[in-house]
Amino acid sequence: MAQSQFAIETISLTKIFPDWWGRPRVVAVDNLNLKIHSNEIYGFLGPNGSGKTTTIKMLLNLLHPTRGASIVLGGSSDQAAVSSRIGYLPEESYLYRYLTAYETLDFYGRLFGLPNSVRKARIDTLLEMVGLAGAGNRQVGTFSKGMARRIGLAQALINDPDLLILDEPTSGMDPMGTRQMKDLLVELGNRGKTILLCSHLLADVEDICDRIGIMYGGRMQVEGSVKELLEQTGKTYIQTSRVSDAVLSQVRSILEQEQCECDIVHPMDKLESFFVRTVNRAQQEMQTTSGAGMGSGISGFLAEKEIVRQPGILDKLVTSRAAEPVKTDEQETVAVKPEKEEPVQNRELLSQLMAAKPTASGRPETARPTEPAESAEAVKEDLLNQLMDRNKPIDGSTTPIDNPK
Repeated sequence: MAQSQFAIETISLTKIFPDWWGRPRVVAVDNLNLKIHSNEIYGFLGPNGSGKTTTIKMLLNLLHPTRGASIVLGGSSDQAAVSSRIGYLPEESYLYRYLTAYETLDFYGRLFGLPNSVRKARIDTLLEMVGLAGAGNRQVGTFSKGMARRIGLAQALINDPDLLILDEPTSGMDPMGTRQMKDLLVELGNRGKTILLCSHLLADVEDICDRIGIMYGGRMQVEGSVKELLEQTGKTYIQTSRVSDAVLSQVRSILEQEQCECDIVHPMDKLESFFVRTVNRAQQEMQTTSGAGMGSGISGFLAEKEIVRQPGILDKLVTSRAAEPVKTDEQETVAVKPEKEEPVQNRELLSQLMAAKPTASGRPETARPTEPAESAEAVKEDLLNQLMDRNKPIDGSTTPIDNPK
């Protein structure tokens, strides 16, 4: 029941970083009991150094806990069957700067063992979704920080994960990119994804998260739904269309009779909404830009059923093989060809010399002579002469060697 109910569950999770002498020094995470439901967008908040990133690294098996345990998608993230269902965007985008955006996504798709046709379709979909369709052939080293975060989100989605862990996904993004990112996360949540979101932009977390938890000093300080934590039950807010001054006076007098504090003001638009409307108007006028464009929203494989993945490189790196494969006669064998084959004439000469035995006089003698003994000496001298002169053809003739005096 717990495996199907919670996508992430930690049990007294603790991480203590020792000093140089091995003594306990920093308690980064202290007895954390975290439960994140499946198909939930959870805001993981806290100031710098509160233990958020350390917790994420322990969930991903990048750090080993000092005490406690964590359960991710019903298992452990060191299992290939679990890690292949996780998408992770770290706080800093660690990308190969000399690869293009298309090559970057293709590289990560190969790690997950996706077939070529599936990779191509997903790459096109993701580049369009994050607004980088026009920058697919640019090297990611030339991207701005906001564009790097966009390609980082795309690589986190290449395997169509069930759990998405995002650490500061909107860092360095312009307001349009931030708004687009929030819309994408809401759509992904509606598609059944579980999202763990770390961000210092509290307004973004408030807009999209179902529940939030605030860490401080490695401990969970408060946790709950956004509504129950932020709702002010001691006040009432009434929003109407424009009314006359006479009606406002009547309302004010009624509230004063109830001894209620009354502050009647005109509501203000959010700067984010005003900015988005301005940029949308410029885009509708077909004004050109060299930066990131508007994404297409959730489409393609993210809106379809999950495909059966093939075992990839991650499976080989994470899991150990139960047994070595047994080679059968039906398996094809490949012979290794030498880089340079020795000439046939030299091989014949060396074979004859290796078959010879030295005599008491110091000259070689064949073990099993096939010629008369009186001609064996001349044959051996002729063989040595041909070895010394590789360009001389072997014609079967014998030439006496003049020994220098």
